[in-house]
Amino acid sequence: MRILRRGSVGPGVQLLQLALNRAGYGELQTDGIFGPLTERAVRTFQAAQNIQVDGIAGRDTHRQLLPWYTGSLPYRIRKGDTFYTLAERYGTTVEAITLANPEAQPENLQIGETVTIPLPFPVVPTDIDCSAALISFCVRGLQMRYPFIETGDIGRSVMGKPLWYLKLGTGENQVLYNASHHANEWITTPLLLKFAEDLAAASASGDNIFDYSAAKLLDYASVTLVPAVNPDGIDLVTGENQQGEFYRAATYIADDWPDIPFPRGWKANIRGTDLNLQYPAGWEEAKKIKYAQGVRGPAPQDYVGPMPLSAPESRAMYDYTLALSPRLTLSYHTQGGEIYWRYGEFEPEGAQKIGELFAKLSGYTLADPAAESSNAGYKDWFIQALDRPGFTIEAGRGTNPLPITDFDTLYKENLPILTYGALVT
Repeated sequence: MRILRRGSVGPGVQLLQLALNRAGYGELQTDGIFGPLTERAVRTFQAAQNIQVDGIAGRDTHRQLLPWYTGSLPYRIRKGDTFYTLAERYGTTVEAITLANPEAQPENLQIGETVTIPLPFPVVPTDIDCSAALISFCVRGLQMRYPFIETGDIGRSVMGKPLWYLKLGTGENQVLYNASHHANEWITTPLLLKFAEDLAAASASGDNIFDYSAAKLLDYASVTLVPAVNPDGIDLVTGENQQGEFYRAATYIADDWPDIPFPRGWKANIRGTDLNLQYPAGWEEAKKIKYAQGVRGPAPQDYVGPMPLSAPESRAMYDYTLALSPRLTLSYHTQGGEIYWRYGEFEPEGAQKIGELFAKLSGYTLADPAAESSNAGYKDWFIQALDRPGFTIEAGRGTNPLPITDFDTLYKENLPILTYGALVT
């Protein structure tokens, strides 16, 4: 997290305001504007934590707020503590504490032992804008609350940010979902993170996800999610990155494309390469088309790069996909309410029927992309290389970037696809 003070704006401030609200230090509007009310709440929090009271959210303040960023509190056992008394104290449940501490012995807690206390709110916020910091807190928080989730990174972005993955389930039916190849389609990132949280919670409690037993789903399938292929671009679009050499370089690129609003229209990675035009499936044809349209170098969108897989983000997705060898992939984009299921003449066995099911469940249309957009994408390469069902989901409707207020509708439309994507192959 960057240092935040009076006058700061952006998703980092929204996250700070949310954490202060979660911690009980105000009922702040999560508007992303660090004004006097936010400063007052920061000062009150700092005083309560016995750290320097300056109204500036720096390293020490962020460290103390970490439980309210991640949703879990590390707690050192004292004399007389039980999971029941801890649940009462922190407003959670014995079941949640037990789940988060599979190695602990509730009947024999040791003084000085550290346990994880899940706090009484969801890990994944769905009402504030996205940022790389928020993604990292969510991944960490989900793994703390649900230790059966495997987490890690598949590589690093241009700016060195982790490209996180989460894996749930032990079944043989391996599926891989990804989101936010395109920066201004960032709303698909909380979509996958919330699905991970809901799937984990439903499995732990014996409930259904959509209309299917979550526990049975995770016995049958292994669901791997890469929620943000393009974290640098997300930070640029949402306003979390507004300074530094990479930001300045992006503004220079954007200056050559005045008809594309900056940063709202930015789809590329931070260096101006469109990550979903980087895969070795008709890449030369994509290059020919985009060059004819005048996109011959780094741009906010549609630049294919100097060669396939030249961007570290697309290379990481390529390598990870080959290593995982999933039976099905879903690639989340926005918008248009369409599902793309084939690549040219490549039509994997069963893919059309699966696409028809997805369309029926979501209300989206099974379609083919425009000719100028039908090469060098992740889905195109996956279908061509592995001859297995791969889908691009153009979720929602409107103008990119879709506002976070569209999230609930988006999630309702796509929960059936996310659920049955793990079951149909």
